[in-house]
Amino acid sequence: MHLQQTDDRISLPQNPTDLFDSTNIVKICAPMVRYSKLSFRNLVRKYGCDLCYTPMIVAADFIKSAKARDSEFTTNHEDQPLVVQFAAKDAHVLADAALLVCPFAGGIDLNCGCPQRWAMSEGYGACLINQPQLVSDMVKQVRSRVENQKFAVSIKIRIHADITKTVDLCQKAEAAGVSWITVHGRLTEERHQPVHYDAIKVIKDSLSVPIVANGDIRSLKEAETVHQITGADGIMAARGLLANPAMFAGYEETPMSCIKDWVDIALEHGTPYTCFHHHLMYMMEKITSKQEKRVFNVLSSTSAVIEYLRDSYAM
Repeated sequence: MHLQQTDDRISLPQNPTDLFDSTNIVKICAPMVRYSKLSFRNLVRKYGCDLCYTPMIVAADFIKSAKARDSEFTTNHEDQPLVVQFAAKDAHVLADAALLVCPFAGGIDLNCGCPQRWAMSEGYGACLINQPQLVSDMVKQVRSRVENQKFAVSIKIRIHADITKTVDLCQKAEAAGVSWITVHGRLTEERHQPVHYDAIKVIKDSLSVPIVANGDIRSLKEAETVHQITGADGIMAARGLLANPAMFAGYEETPMSCIKDWVDIALEHGTPYTCFHHHLMYMMEKITSKQEKRVFNVLSSTSAVIEYLRDSYAM
């Protein structure tokens, strides 16, 4: 776990809860395995993203292993405000993890939405939506053990088929002191089915804490539409930002300036080649032909990618 210093400034963590005091929609980069790491967070912040999450980190491993901390969590002075997302099933463990990151981040998020089989079998992720008391206990424990009262504690959930169960979960979390709740508007077993934005509206209408809407939001226009339908205080995007990191700035497709910024940031951070290349494949999906993809997607080194971009796009 370390702070990447890009200059001599050391900034204290910013309080992400303050973002919800504005009348503007809070624009958020979702936690994404392998993808929402420091270099990508620094990129989307240049293009209208207000708040970023780390990829999900297993809290128990994070506490036990210094190696896990160093590989899973890196930040720098530009990476604010920041929320660290944890997978946890024990209140004490989650609070221990929160204490480790609180000097570097503005808050933590408890993952109650990951539908992957491995997470569910370990007692993490979306299975927690059926354990409202445990979720409440975890929120309370972090609240009581982190001295900084402005440190945010949020949860990210999926919904039940019976929306009254989800409202009950959210109200219990609210009573426990949750800062805001992100709702992915799908059932645990749903993958590509339409998002239940009506369910997010029901939750928003039933709570006082801010609600963030998540699920299939791929443009600023869609973000504004979902805000109007649900009344949500924030909008969280995942695949939409992967395909177009400038989405929240109003671009319909990735502008060349964003691709250039990604190359510069990735080189500065020493981003591993696979990650560097995969992000570019996502960003360039809409702006390249099938023939261009065949060439670009098999490039095998950073220098080959840079040469390709220079020759094809005069970068």
